[in-house]
Amino acid sequence: MAIEMLAKPAGAWCPECKPGRGCQSYENRPAECRSFNCLWLIDQRFGPHWKPNKSKLVLTTSQDGIEIRCDPGFPDAWRREPIRSEITRLAVSGEEHDVTVLVIIGAKMMLVAPDREFDLGVVGPHQRIVRELEGKRVIGATVVTASDLDERM
Repeated sequence: MAIEMLAKPAGAWCPECKPGRGCQSYENRPAECRSFNCLWLIDQRFGPHWKPNKSKLVLTTSQDGIEIRCDPGFPDAWRREPIRSEITRLAVSGEEHDVTVLVIIGAKMMLVAPDREFDLGVVGPHQRIVRELEGKRVIGATVVTASDLDERM
């Protein structure tokens, strides 16, 4: 993830991180890092198999739902069991409660519905994901610019 104070872009290793050894400036890490908690630490739905160094995934929340960020070196980590089945259960619950489940691999995003996935490609900072619904069921997803979305409303 991006860390503004360190000018670290999303999808790049932090210069303070040494793979296999962790943060080399942990005691002096920026507030962004201090305040971050992966969902597996704070949400009991996510067992020990979700721990990032095991799963190769980091779980975060967004304004619209849950984001599952894959280590780019393990782009299919989210497809391994039991994680894949748990993501499907999140998507089922998400449809019922109007919550999105996104898988993020590098710069690419995928919206996960209970019965399918929507490959959204790269979603830029000024773009929004629009779900097409049939009742509560997600039947489509597209990416639009925020300004186009504002014009529709």
